[in-house]
This record gives sequence, structure tokens and C-alpha cells, in this order.
Amino acid sequence: MLEYEEQPKESFPFWKKKRNLVVVLAFFGFFNVYALRVNLSVAIVAMTDNRTVTLSNGSQVNEPYFEWNSQQKGLVLSSFFYGYICTQFVGGYLGYHFGGNKIFAIGIGATSLLTLLTPVAASFSIYMLVAVRIVEGIFEGMTFPCMYDVWSKWAPPLERTRMAGFALAGNYIGTVVAMPVSGILAVTLGWESVFYVFGCIGLLWFFLWIFIVKRSPQDDPNITDEERTFIVMSLGNQKAGLPKFADAPWKDICTSSAVWAIIVAHFCESWGFFTLLTQLPSFLKDILNFDISNSGILSALPYLTLSILVFVSSFLADWFQVKSILTTSQVRRYFNCLSFLGQTVFMLLAAFIVHRTYSVVLLTIGVGIGAFSLSGFTVNHLDIAPSYASILMGISNTFGTVPGIVSPLLSGYIVHTPDAFVLLIRYK
Repeated sequence: MLEYEEQPKESFPFWKKKRNLVVVLAFFGFFNVYALRVNLSVAIVAMTDNRTVTLSNGSQVNEPYFEWNSQQKGLVLSSFFYGYICTQFVGGYLGYHFGGNKIFAIGIGATSLLTLLTPVAASFSIYMLVAVRIVEGIFEGMTFPCMYDVWSKWAPPLERTRMAGFALAGNYIGTVVAMPVSGILAVTLGWESVFYVFGCIGLLWFFLWIFIVKRSPQDDPNITDEERTFIVMSLGNQKAGLPKFADAPWKDICTSSAVWAIIVAHFCESWGFFTLLTQLPSFLKDILNFDISNSGILSALPYLTLSILVFVSSFLADWFQVKSILTTSQVRRYFNCLSFLGQTVFMLLAAFIVHRTYSVVLLTIGVGIGAFSLSGFTVNHLDIAPSYASILMGISNTFGTVPGIVSPLLSGYIVHTPDAFVLLIRYK
């Protein structure tokens, strides 16, 4: 792993730095990535909840919009990841060759358009809805890997954790906003409005990003010469130019213990994250008896905590390196282990204590501690192979997507089992 010692200095204030604008727009890009992904987790509660319907003869009955059981809901929630897993490596490859900024924009823009079509697809059939979600996953699957191409060209080594951490915090802020807002929209304007609102927001971001963000400082006519020189000099230890894809050290990548450590960490983190992301609203409503709007708000609370701690952990990670208190390797290991051990403890406690207050508190702390893993394995691709970071991210995120497919389906079958309900009620 690379260690960084002497870095060039710059004198102008942070608000004049173009790379900070790139980070802010990347933050809102990832905001849309997760808002477009998780809104269905809340909307599906309203889509399958009973409502009062007046029949042609004047009588009233209670029935849902869609009569889907837990297994069918698990299929709908997991379908996104069928497409998502297929384009991780593709996203890294396309970002590597055509520019991560372009592929990032296309991924989110296309997903926004498909989100606008979701109500029509759902009304047609559950299979059409699944198909639309799969295609959404195909486009969103490219976003994370290709963004590492942007960081490899815009992020000075000693700012990587902060820049990537701030941008990735958009994932969790998107979840924080999307969950309660989706609940409110579903109750006040109908479940269809959830998809219309977030789809339009995503398209607005698309036009801003595509016109403002360039692939690298060298391609940006609006960056100052001083900042361009600073970034280029700070990245001087990277291989000059764009190495050929075929020249990538594939044998070293496949046999590297560091790469496999990232893959294992990515898989484990994703399992817990995607399980809660897709199942938490239903858990709060069905087990803890919160209504739809409250379950949306409470579902967002853990991710609000996570968002705040992302800034704390990323600042601390870079600060420890700048002050030479810890090396880059030590920061990645210690922060990752702290995150995983903390999550293990609080998730186990939440599994054995089913209580309206205690469960929310334990889940909030458990999810929040996950922020420290962003300063661990999440940015580690840029440390071990900055020139091939987008490709490495595509590989590790492919493995990290498997839990998104398996977890909702497995959760649906577990909850569908009568013994599981008895067990939950007994704990309650």
C-alpha cells in the first residue's frame, strides 16, 4: 500500500477550489443514487397496505393496491440487484476508457427516467415492475466503480478520504431524506408521487453534472492554473497517462491478499446494509407497529447518524495521516475493525431485544458505526492501485452486490415461515 509523505502546498481558500465543487455535485449524485434506490422500500408498504375502496354498488371494502405476499415483495425489492451486479465491472471498464464523469451521469440520468415509469410498470404487472427495476440496477451498477476514475484524477492523496467520504455521505443523506419524504408523499399524495418526485430531482442533477464536471483537471477550462498544478503534482507518484486496460496486472490483482481483504470486507458490510435498507420499514411497521409515515422517519434515523459519523471518521482518518500518528495502512485496518466489531455487538443486541425504543436506538448506533468502514476498505482501492481504482471497485462491488440479491429474498422466506413469527412475537 502506498504511503504519502511530502505533498505540495496551495494558498487559495477552499471555496475557490474546483475540486470541492466536484465533491459537492458528487455528493448530490450519490444522494440521487440511493434516493432512487430506497424509495421503493417505503412505497411498497403503501402499495400493499389496505385502503378503503368504494365498489360500483356503493359498498366499501378494505383492500390493497397490490396483493403481494412477503415472498413477492422480497422479489420486487431484490430485483434491482439482479441488474446491479451485472454492470459493476462494466462500469469500471467504461469509466476507465470514456471517463467516470460521463458514465456516472448516464447511470443516474437513465435511472431517473425509469423511476418516472415505475407507477405505470407496477400497474401493468409485478413482472413488468421487476423488469424495470432490473434495468434500473443495470444503469446504477455503473455509478460506484466509474466514480473511482474521477477520484483518481481529482483527489490529492491526503484528501482522498475526506473527498470520497463527503461524496459517499450522499448515499446516506439520500436515504435519510428519501425514507421519510417517501412516507409523507405516499400518505398525502399517493404512492405514485414517490417515484415522480425523485425521478424529476434526479434529472435536474443530471443536467448540472454533465455541464460542470470534467474528467480531470487537465480537461477543465474553468479551474485555476494553481489548483490544476497542485493536483497534478500531488498525483505525480501515479503512473503518467492512461495505462492500457489490457496491461492491467490481472495476475497480481487476482492473487493480492489486499484485494481479497477488500472483497471480503465489502461483502460483509453490504449484507448488513442491504438487509436493513430493504427490510427496516417493514420491520418497523409489522413488528414494532409504527404507521407508514412514522416508519419512514424512523427508518431514516440510523442513516442520519451514519451520515454525521461519515464526516467525523473521514476527517479523523486524514488527520491521523497528516499528523503522522498512523500510517495509511494502519488507518484502513483500525477504522475497518472498529466499524465491524461495533456493528456486530449492536446488531446482536437488536436481534435479542425487540422493543419500540431500544430496537430503534440499537439499530441507529449499529448502522452509525458503519461510517468508520468508509475510511477503511471503501477508499482502499485508491491506496493500493490508484490507476486501476475504478476496475478494482467494479470487482469488489460485484461481490458486494450479492447480499442485495440474496438478503431480501432470504428475509422474505424467513419472515414467511410461521416459526419465525412465533419467535419474533415471543421476543416482543
